[in-house]
Amino acid sequence: MTDPEAAALYRLMAWLSPSYPVGGYSYSHGLEWAVEEGLVRTASDLEDFVAAALAFGSGWGDAVLLAAAWRAAAAGDDAGLAAVAELGAALRGAAELALESTQQGQAFLKATLAAWPAPGLAARIAALNAPPVLPVAVGCVAAVHGVPLGPALAAYLQSFAASLVSAGVRLVPLGQSAGQAVIAALEGRVLALTRRAAAAKLEDIAFASPVIDWCAMRHETQTTRLYRS
Repeated sequence: MTDPEAAALYRLMAWLSPSYPVGGYSYSHGLEWAVEEGLVRTASDLEDFVAAALAFGSGWGDAVLLAAAWRAAAAGDDAGLAAVAELGAALRGAAELALESTQQGQAFLKATLAAWPAPGLAARIAALNAPPVLPVAVGCVAAVHGVPLGPALAAYLQSFAASLVSAGVRLVPLGQSAGQAVIAALEGRVLALTRRAAAAKLEDIAFASPVIDWCAMRHETQTTRLYRS
C-alpha cells in the first residue's frame, strides 16, 4: 500500500466512523417504527430492511449523489457541485429523512473544516447553494482530499448499513454478534452498489422504498421513541 492509499484509508476510517461528530447515532431511518409495527423482529428481518434501503432507497440514491459530487468537486465545477447539492436536498421521501441527511451533512462539513482543512475545501463548500445532504458533503470532501471515488463509495455505504444495523441491535433487540453477522451478510450488496454507483450518471438516481418512507412518516408521530427518524 502506498502512502497516499494509506492516507486515504485513514481519512475514510476517521470520517465515516461512529465517533465522527455528525450525530448519526440519533437516527434510525424509519427503523424504529418498523420495529414498533412488528415489521422487523429478527436479524433476518433487519438484514432485509437494510438491504432494501441500500438497493432501492437512500443507499443507492446517496451513492449516486456522492459520485456526482466527487466528480464535480474534483473538476472544480462549482456550478455542477451546487446543482448536485440542490438535487440531493430535494430527494427525500419524508421530513425526518431530510432532517437526518441534511443535519449530518452540515455537521460533517463543520467537523471536517475544523479538523481536516485542505487547500480549496472552503471554496468548494462555499459553492454549495443548499444545505448539503451527507453524501454530497462526503463526496466533496473526499475529492478535495484526493481520496479515490471507489473507496469513498464503499466506505460510505458500509457506514450507512452499519448505522442502521446498530440501531436495529438496540431496537429489536439483538445481540452484537447477530448484528455483525448482518453486516457481514450485506458485504456483497455494498460492493455491488459501489461498482454500479462508480459508473452511474446523475440521471440514474432513483429512490423506490415506499415502505421505508412510510415508516419514517409514521415515526414523526410515534409517541415513545429513542431516535429522531
